[in-house]
Amino acid sequence: MTFKECKKEEKADRDFQKKFKFEGSINVLTRMMVDPAATEKRGGGKNLPLRRGEILDVIQFTNQEQILCRNSQRRCKSVGAEVLLQQ
Repeated sequence: MTFKECKKEEKADRDFQKKFKFEGSINVLTRMMVDPAATEKRGGGKNLPLRRGEILDVIQFTNQEQILCRNSQRRCKSVGAEVLLQQ
């Protein structure tokens, strides 16, 4: 990883902590896959765009219906729990 990429990831993590008022370091709890049978969603607002079969890093289980996740582009937003399968 180059210095520029490292700085970009650090900035993304700081923005995430500020946006979600997240204390401490970001630890991945588990990885989950988006259900291949689910419809693809564009995202926006508080929701993460979803692609079928995509692997997401779970940051926090917020409640029964929503999970805070990060995708491969390091975007962090909420995802509905009904579209995720345990990896």
